[in-house]
Amino acid sequence: MGNTANTVNPGSAVAADDTTADAAASANPVRKARIVLIGTGGRSEMYIRAIFGKHSDTAELVAFSDVNPGRVEFYQKLIQELGAPGPVAAFDPADLTAFIRDNDIDRVVVTTPDYTHADYIVEGLEAGADVVVEKPLTIDAEGCRRITRAVEETGRNVVVTFNYRYSPRNSALKEIIQSGVIGKVTSIDFSWVLDTVHGADYFRRWHREKKNSGGLLIHKASHHFDLVNWWIDDVPERVFASGGLRFYGDKNAAARGLGPRPERGTPDAGTAGTPVSAAKDPFALDLREDERLKALFLDNEHFDGYRRDQDVFTSGITIEDNLALVVDYHGGPTLSYSLNAHSPWEGYRVAVNGTEGRAELEVVERAAVLHSTDKKTAVDPSATPVEEEDSVRRNGERLVVQRHWEAAYEVPIVNGEGGHGGGDELLLSDLFNGPGEDPLGRPSGYLDGLRSVSVGIAGNASLESGLPVRTADLGLGADLRRAPVTRAQ
Repeated sequence: MGNTANTVNPGSAVAADDTTADAAASANPVRKARIVLIGTGGRSEMYIRAIFGKHSDTAELVAFSDVNPGRVEFYQKLIQELGAPGPVAAFDPADLTAFIRDNDIDRVVVTTPDYTHADYIVEGLEAGADVVVEKPLTIDAEGCRRITRAVEETGRNVVVTFNYRYSPRNSALKEIIQSGVIGKVTSIDFSWVLDTVHGADYFRRWHREKKNSGGLLIHKASHHFDLVNWWIDDVPERVFASGGLRFYGDKNAAARGLGPRPERGTPDAGTAGTPVSAAKDPFALDLREDERLKALFLDNEHFDGYRRDQDVFTSGITIEDNLALVVDYHGGPTLSYSLNAHSPWEGYRVAVNGTEGRAELEVVERAAVLHSTDKKTAVDPSATPVEEEDSVRRNGERLVVQRHWEAAYEVPIVNGEGGHGGGDELLLSDLFNGPGEDPLGRPSGYLDGLRSVSVGIAGNASLESGLPVRTADLGLGADLRRAPVTRAQ
C-alpha cells in the first residue's frame, strides 16, 4: 500500500491523564484527510461506512461523483442514516480535476468499472491528490504505462486495495512460507472455483465484456496473482495461458438445449423473450428480490441504461469461464493456476512446494448451492459467510504443513469480525490510520498492482497468440523487480 498522504499514525506516548490528553487534542486537532469518492456502485459502501464510522476521526468525505445521479442519491440517504449532519457535495466525473484543486482534496477513492481506472487515477494524481483504487489497477498495458508515468511525474501515491492479503488464512500461509519451514519455494499449485451463484454474476454485469474488465484473468484473478506474488515475494516473468467460454453464453446454452430465455432476470422490466421465473431458474437474478440491488440499479437504470441482471446465456459475452495458466517467476518457482466460474461449490486450494516440505491451504466458502434456507443466497460467500453445506463437503478452512520425513500438522487460523475473516477491517485501518510496521508486508502500492495485472495482461495476450508471453515485453512502463519509491510524508 505504501505511505498514503494525510494518514495518522497514533503516537506511542501515553498521556498522564484524560484531562491532559483532551487538552492536547484540543490544542492540536488532527487534520482529517479530505476525500472524494468516484463511483457509487456496490464496492463504495465499504469505504463510506468506514469514513462515517470507525475512521471518522481521520477522514472526511467531501463529495461523491458518479455518472448516475440516482446512485449518488442512494448514498446520500445512507450517510444520513449513518449520522452525517447533511448531504455531501456531488459533482460530475468530468469535473474531477477542478473539484480536487478547488476543494483541497487529499485523496480520491476510485470504485468505478475497471476500464475507467487508469483515467481517474492519472487525473487524480495530476490534479494533486493521492489515489486509492479497487483492484485491478487497470486492464491493459497502455493503462499501466499511463499510471506509471503519472506516479513518476507527480511523486504521489497510488494504493491498490488487495484485501485478500489481510484475510487470516492467507496471512497464516504467508507466515509459514516466510518462516522457512518448507524451505525455498519451488512451485505453487493454485485452483480457484467460483460457484453458479458468484461465478455467474460476472456474466450478467459489465464484466461480461473483456473491453470493460479485462476478463476474469484481470478482474478476478488479479487478487489471486497478487496473493502468489506476495506469498513467495517474487515477480512473474513468463506466462502461458489456455481457456475459453465453455459454459455461459448463447452458443453453449444452445448446445445444451436450454431453449429460449429472457434477456434479463427481472420480469416486466423491458424483458424480451420467453419469461422464466427466477424462482425456477437458478441463473436468473431478479433485482426486485434484493432491496439494495433494486434501489441501486433497477430504480436508476433509466439514467444510464445499465442492466445489472442480464441473462448469463445471452450473446455478447467475450470473457472466458474456464482458464489455466503456467507462470514462471524471476526467482525460479513455477505457478500452475486454474479458474472455473461454474462450479457447484466455491473456494480454493493452494499447495506450496518447497525444498524442505509442503504447505496446503484448502478453503470452502460455500459447500453447495442448495437454496435450502429461507435466506437470500449471498452472491459472494467470501464477503458474506453462508450456512449451506452438505454431509460430504463443509464450509471451512484448513492449513496443513508437512516437512519431509515428518508427520503433517495443522496450523490454527484465527478469524476476526467482518468480511474476509476480519481482513477488511485490517485493510481499512491501514488505509485511514496509516500503515504501521507489518512483518508480513500486507500494505500494497501501485507496483504491486502492476505485478498482479501483468499476469492477466500477459495471459490475455497468450490466449490470443497461443504462445507464452514475457511480462517484460508488455511495456508496462516500470521494472517489476524494482522496489517502489514513495513520497516522503
